[in-house]
Amino acid sequence: MDIARVVGATEKMDGYCTGNGYMVTWALGHLVQLALPGTYGYTKTTAADLPMLPDPFRLVSRLIRTDRGTVTDLAASRQLKIIEGVFSRCESIIVATDAGREGELIFRWIYDYLGCTKPFMRLWISSLTDEAIREGMANLRNGSDYDSLHAAADCRAKADWLVGMNASRALAIATSSANNSIGRVQTPTLAMICTRFKENRNFVSVPYWQLHITLTLGEAHRQFIHTEEFKDKAAAEAAFGNIGTGSQATVTRLERKRVFRQPPLLYDLTSLQKDCNTHYDLTAEKTLSIAQSLYEKKLISYPRTGSRHIPEDVFAEVPLLLERLASHSTLSDKIVNLDGLNRRSVDASKVTDHHALLVTPNRPLALYKNEQIIYDMIAGRMVEAFSEECVKDTATVVAEVVPDAGERCEGLTFEAKGCIVRKAGWRGVYGEYGEDNGNTALPDWTEGDTLVMAGCSMSSGMTRPKPLHTESSLLAAMETAGREDVEDEEVRQALKDCGIGTPATRAAIIETLLRREYMVRVKKSLVPTEKGLALYSIVKGMDIADVEMTGQWEAELAEIEKGKTPHEAFMRDIESYTRKITTDLLACDRIFGHKAS
Repeated sequence: MDIARVVGATEKMDGYCTGNGYMVTWALGHLVQLALPGTYGYTKTTAADLPMLPDPFRLVSRLIRTDRGTVTDLAASRQLKIIEGVFSRCESIIVATDAGREGELIFRWIYDYLGCTKPFMRLWISSLTDEAIREGMANLRNGSDYDSLHAAADCRAKADWLVGMNASRALAIATSSANNSIGRVQTPTLAMICTRFKENRNFVSVPYWQLHITLTLGEAHRQFIHTEEFKDKAAAEAAFGNIGTGSQATVTRLERKRVFRQPPLLYDLTSLQKDCNTHYDLTAEKTLSIAQSLYEKKLISYPRTGSRHIPEDVFAEVPLLLERLASHSTLSDKIVNLDGLNRRSVDASKVTDHHALLVTPNRPLALYKNEQIIYDMIAGRMVEAFSEECVKDTATVVAEVVPDAGERCEGLTFEAKGCIVRKAGWRGVYGEYGEDNGNTALPDWTEGDTLVMAGCSMSSGMTRPKPLHTESSLLAAMETAGREDVEDEEVRQALKDCGIGTPATRAAIIETLLRREYMVRVKKSLVPTEKGLALYSIVKGMDIADVEMTGQWEAELAEIEKGKTPHEAFMRDIESYTRKITTDLLACDRIFGHKAS
């Protein structure tokens, strides 16, 4: 409707708008999809039919599940006929679907399904403001410029079909149950959840002991902590028994330095979802839904972005955005006091399809509570990102205590740290460092000083396991494909860039695992169910659960998108992989106690 209004197509018709030489129509999400196995003659779930490798794949009008089974979505079919009629009456097409993988795929599949051959151009914008639409219309791009983007999206969809359809049918045969499914991304994600759960439950907590002392020199005093924890209680008690009031310590090392902390980068979708889950208990899916609503209200830029940077031309608009923001934001005083703009988030080479999340010049009015929360988070992060660095003076003092019974044990090394905030910078945006907050200055001691023991104590604790995954920590793991466990450095870097899934799909993957009852939410934690653990116990040693391999595929899809890798090679690898996992699953005789046949 906004695009139609801007181009002058103001006469509303059934399924499209017309006027000023334009016809504007729309899709309703994916109107076209890959055909189900039955279309290719695979009507029964039998081992003899696996693997199913359609060549070529077929496109069909969108299908929906009903009580009568899977049927054609009449609303989708109706809109497809309208689009076909619009295409037939136009000389050329302007593609204005979301400027990303899925948006490109939505159009290309419709275009192919309808057998259209009309030339098309691309409207590529990151904001739905009138100004952005006009600028985009004035700078339309050749549709062929996005052939690689389409190839990546098409490969991803077909890979998901091949892996999901074949592995799920193989699993159904092996378990004698159709109530399970396996996916190219969902199964490695489930594996990460189950692995963390098992680590947490199998963790054996062990005790440790720690020594604390207070040292003085003149009027100054500070608490020190022993540099190492004691794993043995007897050793801790022996050390504690040999030090006491009256003991002395010598300053053996003093380190002072000035630390400059750069502000955080702007939000992309995943980092926004992580913070929303951590601070406001919002699910990834809810955050995406709200961000999409704010985008459609023209209040923020395109939300499904994987970039945390902006290019120079967008940076040039930031002063205006901050000026508008200052007139209606609780951060107005922070904006007014900005002394120049920090450029850490400005790097065109790190911008993917879309730049990082920004607010638009439009004023937010009558937002719902969660909409206001997310809008304010994006606005606040902008102010932080463009603020000055935080400057702190830090100090570390190391002292060695000579016990009362020095002849019976070695000296004990203790440490104290201090910090003085010289300039709060971006840390002051939310008042994290106030006038006195954050300052723990150490006395002006020097190496060689002798300090007097004024007190000592011993504390104990128990080691703790890694906590269960939350949506925030799972999103972080998906983003990096658990690269901490990947030894190959090149693979690690590729996974860091791509991870598993995409910013736009990770929320849906989490919801799929919940919907299929492979895991549940327990407060903030994601806990695998018996069903999820049973599946994991079988697939954990298979390629289907390999997070690293899935991350490599995402990296290959990114290369296809950039036009650096031919999509044919990727599809050959996926077909080979499909054959292997199908064979592995059919040959497995341990799944839920059933035997494949």
